[in-house]
Amino acid sequence: MTMKKFLQEAILERPLLCDGAMGTQLMLAGLEQGNCGEAWNLTHPERVLGIQKRYVEAGSDCLLTNTFGGSRIMLTRHGEGDHVVAINKAGVEIARRAFGDRDGYVIGDMGPFGGLMEPYGDFTEAQVRGAFEEQAGALVKGGADAIIIETQTSLEELGIGIESAQKAGARCIIGSMAYDVTLDGSTFRTMMGVEPEQAADFMEKHGAHIVALNCGTRMDMVRALTAVQRYKSVTRLPVMVQPNAGQPKLVQMKVVYDETPDQMVKDLLPILKAGANIVGACCGSTPEHIRAFRKTMDQYLETKGVAPERSQA
Repeated sequence: MTMKKFLQEAILERPLLCDGAMGTQLMLAGLEQGNCGEAWNLTHPERVLGIQKRYVEAGSDCLLTNTFGGSRIMLTRHGEGDHVVAINKAGVEIARRAFGDRDGYVIGDMGPFGGLMEPYGDFTEAQVRGAFEEQAGALVKGGADAIIIETQTSLEELGIGIESAQKAGARCIIGSMAYDVTLDGSTFRTMMGVEPEQAADFMEKHGAHIVALNCGTRMDMVRALTAVQRYKSVTRLPVMVQPNAGQPKLVQMKVVYDETPDQMVKDLLPILKAGANIVGACCGSTPEHIRAFRKTMDQYLETKGVAPERSQA
C-alpha cells in the first residue's frame, strides 16, 4: 500500500475540489439557529454523514470536518466543553466514512474562538492557545490529513492557530482569512484591517503550507479571483478559495443566499486559470453548487490533458 501524498503535494499536480457549506446544511437538516452543530457529531452523526456524503457524491476531493466551533472556548458556551476531544475526533471519523472507498482528504476545521484577546477583550493568549492546541491535537490524533485555521481576521489569532497545528504534528496547515469588501467597493481587507498580501506573507513566514480565503462580506467569485492574484503576487505557496454563495438575505425569517450554482460556477474558470489549487464554497452553498464546480473543473482538466482520478466516486 502506497502512502497517500500530503495535501500540499497533491494539489501541485492537479487542482482539487473541496466541499461547500456545513452550517446552512445542518440547519436544513433540523439544527435550530444558535444551537451547537458540532455536538451533532456525537448526537446525530448520521445527519452529518448524510451532508458530507452528498458533497462526496457531488465530486468533492476534500471535506472539512464539522468542527468549526470545536474549540473548548466555543463549546463551553453550549455546555459541551467536556466533549472537545470526542467531538473533534468524531468529526474526522464521520468525514472519513463519507468518502467510502475513495481516497479523499479530510481537513480538520478550526474556526475562530469567538472573542477578542486582551487588551481588547476578556481572553488571555494562554487561554486561546490552550483551546487551539487541544482542538488541533484531537483532530490530528483523529487522523485528519490537514488542519485549516479558517475565517480568521487577525494575524495574532491566526498565528496561535498555526503554531497549535504545528505542535500537534499536522501534516498540512492551511490559513484562511475572511475578507470584507470596503464600502466604496475599491478593495477588501479583514475586519481587523489585514490585507491579503500581509496575510500571505505572514502565513509563509510562520510555516503554513497553503494560503486561503473563505466567507466575508461581498466576497464573491470575482473578488476571490482578485484574492488569488494578490496572494500569488507575494507568495509561492498554493492557494485555496471558498467564497460564499452570494449574499445573505432574510426571506420569511430565514437566511438564504442569493447565488445559484449556475451563477456561481460561471466565474470558476478564471480562478482555476489564475492558479487556484483548491476551490470550494462557503456559506449558503450546497452539493448542487459543488456538482456544478466539478463539471467545470473536469472540463478544465481535460483541456490540460489531465484525466479524472475519480473512478471510485
